[in-house]
Amino acid sequence: MAQVEATTERIIAADPEAVFDALADYKDVRGKVLPGQFSEYEVREGGDGEGTLVHWKLQATSKRVRDCLLEVSEPSGGPSHAAGYGGGQLVEKDRNSSMVTTWTVTPAGEGKSKAVVSTVWNGAGGIGGFFERTFAPKGLGRIYDELLQNLATEVEK
Repeated sequence: MAQVEATTERIIAADPEAVFDALADYKDVRGKVLPGQFSEYEVREGGDGEGTLVHWKLQATSKRVRDCLLEVSEPSGGPSHAAGYGGGQLVEKDRNSSMVTTWTVTPAGEGKSKAVVSTVWNGAGGIGGFFERTFAPKGLGRIYDELLQNLATEVEK
């Protein structure tokens, strides 16, 4: 059983603090920026970063649907609201699988941010695992690229 990883990044024309705050806003923003592969979105606890418990179904392919119940943490302590914001991290750990998604937002020049999303999980073994390691990162990358584009549209308003 090998670990599978998918990583996507985007430069967004908005301050890192605004991008991080939008990502951490599971109540109002996150549900709006999720692409069509996500369904049954529901905030079960919290709704703003650390301590949030959120549910959704992710249909990665026509046959593969993950039922996700994610606990959100901010290992970096969240954004610093002082001048010189250095970025922040959100970590979403799925209670239903080994999947962990880390969102990292850092400055990328004046008024710009770099948003990186990286998901890792323990893949299947055998031939199924081979196909998962080969194709899942590309598919998930496309889904997250659309999500980051939607996020950019939301925060660049």
